[in-house]
Amino acid sequence: MRLALIQFNPTVGNIDANAQRMAGFIDRARSDGASLVVFPELALCGYPPRDLLLCEGFVPACVHAAKRLGERHTAGLTAVFGCPLHIDQERPHHGTANSLLVYADGRYLDYHDKRLLPTYDVFDEDRYFEPGDRAVVVRVGAWRVGLSVCEDLWKGEDAGFASRYAHDPDPVEALARAGMDLLVNPSASPFVLGKGARHRDILRRHATRHGVWVAAVNQVGGNDDLVFDGHAAIYDPRGRPAAFGPGFEESIVLADLPDAPGGTPEGGGEPADPLTTAPLPEQAFRALVLGTRDYVRKTGHARAIIGLSGGIDSAVTACIAVAALGRENITGVAMPGKYSSEGSIADARDLADRLGIRLLTVPIAPAFDGFRASLDPALHELGEQALGERLPDVAEQNLQSRARGTTLMALSNRTGALVLTTGNKSELAVGYCTLYGDMNGGLAVLADVTKRLVYDLARWMNANPRAAGFTRSPVPDASITKPPSAELAPDQRDQDTLPPYDVLDEIVARYVERHESPTRIIDETGFDEQTVRRVVRLIDANEYKRRQLATGIKITSVAFGTGRRRPIAQGWRST
Repeated sequence: MRLALIQFNPTVGNIDANAQRMAGFIDRARSDGASLVVFPELALCGYPPRDLLLCEGFVPACVHAAKRLGERHTAGLTAVFGCPLHIDQERPHHGTANSLLVYADGRYLDYHDKRLLPTYDVFDEDRYFEPGDRAVVVRVGAWRVGLSVCEDLWKGEDAGFASRYAHDPDPVEALARAGMDLLVNPSASPFVLGKGARHRDILRRHATRHGVWVAAVNQVGGNDDLVFDGHAAIYDPRGRPAAFGPGFEESIVLADLPDAPGGTPEGGGEPADPLTTAPLPEQAFRALVLGTRDYVRKTGHARAIIGLSGGIDSAVTACIAVAALGRENITGVAMPGKYSSEGSIADARDLADRLGIRLLTVPIAPAFDGFRASLDPALHELGEQALGERLPDVAEQNLQSRARGTTLMALSNRTGALVLTTGNKSELAVGYCTLYGDMNGGLAVLADVTKRLVYDLARWMNANPRAAGFTRSPVPDASITKPPSAELAPDQRDQDTLPPYDVLDEIVARYVERHESPTRIIDETGFDEQTVRRVVRLIDANEYKRRQLATGIKITSVAFGTGRRRPIAQGWRST
C-alpha cells in the first residue's frame, strides 16, 4: 500500500481555496499511485481558526466543502482530512468537534473527533471544541487504520504538559485494543526550537509499544504568530524510519507499506531526518522566513519596508525579509540622526549592496528640530528642562526613535508596503524599545529571538549563504563585531544600560520560558542578585509595551504574545 502524507499550507478561513488546493494534492497523490492520502488537522479551514468557529455559517461552510471534496475527488483511493463538525446538526451551537473525515472512492466512510483538547500555551481548544469519546479504525484494503489527531498522540509530552492528561483515557491504547495496524496522526503542532527530537521519540515509542506502523503529518506554513513546520514521519513496527518529509515547505511524502500488515516493506536505506540533523540556527532561519512570507502574503501584502541602522538586528531582519519575499520587494530606510556614526551609515549601505535592495536615506534631524521647536516652549512652561539640555535624556532619545517610526509608517501608508520591526526578544523583555518608535510596524520578525540567537543567525547565514538563498555572505562583518548600540545618545552602548547579553538572555529564558523564580535563577546560575532582580522587575514592568507590540513570530516554548498572558496592572512580585 502506498501512503501519501500531505504537508499542506492552508490559509485560515479561505475554505473554498483550501479545498481546491487539497483536490489538486489528491490528484497528484493518485498519479503517484497512493491508496491512502492523509492531510493535516483542520486542513479545510486552517489552524488555528480561533473565533471564526463561532461565526454563523463558518462550520457549515466547512462541512459543505468537505462533502464536495470527498465525493468528487477521492475516486480510487481513501482520503483523511481535518474539518470542524457540529456535534448536533439540529443544535449547531451545542458543540463543535475538531474532526477527521474519511472518504473512500467518493463515499463517506467515517469520522473521528479529537479526544484530547490542549488548553495551554497558544492553545484554546476547550473554548471551541467538545472532545470525542470513541476509537475509530477504518479499513483501507487489508489495513486497519487507526485515527488520531495531534494531542491524541502527544498527550502533552512534547510540551511538558503530560500531567494534564494523567486521568484521561489514552486514545492510542484504545485504538490498539480496536486492532489497528497503522496509526495515522494529522496534526497542527506549532514549531518550537528543540521540540523535534521529542516528537520523534514519541512516534517511535508508539510504533514499538503497539507493534504498528505510525504515520504523522503536520500542517506547514505561517498563520499569524505561529509557524508550522511539516516534517512528516513514518515509522515501522520496530521503530525504524520509513520516510521523512522536508521542513517548512509543502510536500507529498510517500512511503510504500507492505500490501498487508505483517508483510515485508520494500527495501532501502534509512532516510535522513531533516528535523533532527539541521542545526538550530538553520531551523530558526527557515521558520522565520516561512512565518514572514506567509504573514505578508496572507494579509494581502507583497512588499516590506525596514529601517536599517547598520546594527545586527536590522541586518538579520532584512536578510530574512529578502529570503522570504525577494530582494525586489524590500526597501531599506536609513534614518541618520545627530548621534548616528558614519560607520553605522556605511554598514547599512553595505548590507543593502550585499542584499541587492533599494536603500533610501531620510535624515531625521529636520523632523526632530521641528519637534523641539514646538515642544521646548511647552516644557519650559511646565517648568521642565528643554530636550537634550541635560544628558542622558530619555525623552530626547525616545523622540528620535519616534521620528524614525513616523517616517517608516508614512512610507508604508504611501506605498502599501508592510513595516517590519527589528526588535529582538531580549530588548522587548526589559523594555529597551520605544512605543510608537522602533516598535512601529505590522510584523515583529525577531520578537521571539534572543540577542545571542540573532548573532547565531547572522553567523550561520554568512557561513552558509547559498543554503540561505544568497550569493555571498549577507551580513556585514562590522554589524556582527561592533558593540550593539541604539545610537540615541553620545557614545551609547547597550551594555551601558543592560547586563551582558549572555546573562540577560539566560535570565529571560529562565523567567519567561521556564517560569523560574528570581531566587532559583540566582542560586542555579550564580548571577549577581541585584542584576537578576532588576531584570525581572523590568520584565514585569514592561508588559504594557509588549501588549502593544506588532504580531511576533513564535519559535520558542514561550513567546511574548498569545502564549504568555500576564496582567498589566498587577501587584505580584516574584521572589
